[in-house]
Amino acid sequence: MPEGDALYRAAQRLQILVGEHVEVETPNPRASGKGIAERLDGRRLERVEALGKNLLLSFEGGQVLRSHLRMTGRWRVTQRGAPRAGLPWLVIRGREHEATLWNGPVLELDGRRRLGRVGPDILDVPPDLDRMVGNLRRDSARPVGEAILDQRLVAGIGNMWKAECLWAAQVSPWARLDTLGDDQLRAVLDEAHRLMRTGLEGARPLRRVYRRTGRPCPRCGEPIRSRGQGDDNRTAYWCPVCQQAGEAAPTA
Repeated sequence: MPEGDALYRAAQRLQILVGEHVEVETPNPRASGKGIAERLDGRRLERVEALGKNLLLSFEGGQVLRSHLRMTGRWRVTQRGAPRAGLPWLVIRGREHEATLWNGPVLELDGRRRLGRVGPDILDVPPDLDRMVGNLRRDSARPVGEAILDQRLVAGIGNMWKAECLWAAQVSPWARLDTLGDDQLRAVLDEAHRLMRTGLEGARPLRRVYRRTGRPCPRCGEPIRSRGQGDDNRTAYWCPVCQQAGEAAPTA
């Protein structure tokens, strides 16, 4: 699933269309019935911004289009009229460039109103760590690896950065929130912010544990473990030696 930094990069690419009166099309039948093209075609694109895992496109007249990529969606920006195969969900065409949304499972107008409750963005500069910690404290029995993926508490962290920030902070994904101090939670969140901002501003950080099951931990050499976690069974990756803070991790 694209994480918050991927949405920020998409927002950066789409800035090239901001300020233009754009042509809007919805070639895919799954999107064409939403009335998006009819309401947005010819309007000026005023702003594109990322909020957690959401992309918000604001058009003149107060129209806001929300895009959430889920597991499959992708935004591309090309020269106007570039050849393509297939039916994208959305095409936004300016004078020289066009943005194309492929496999966009969530695409809806009135984006801010439909967004619901979203936590503070991990990529904010500076991040609101105090508010994030306060949000996490609402359900103290949850494992931290589940809680930091909850976009209502902290927006933008996905499964890859969950694994990497917990490893960097030496905290087990299975640690219950009530076994961790505020300083430990702040360290986890600070590492997530640091890693994701580094990926936005320069070279993408190396993966230390994500999808490295059975390989040696870069810090201590113990084999990395993995196991499904939470109602969605998202795979957690961790070092059983380095990441012992909080509740004991599963042995299976």
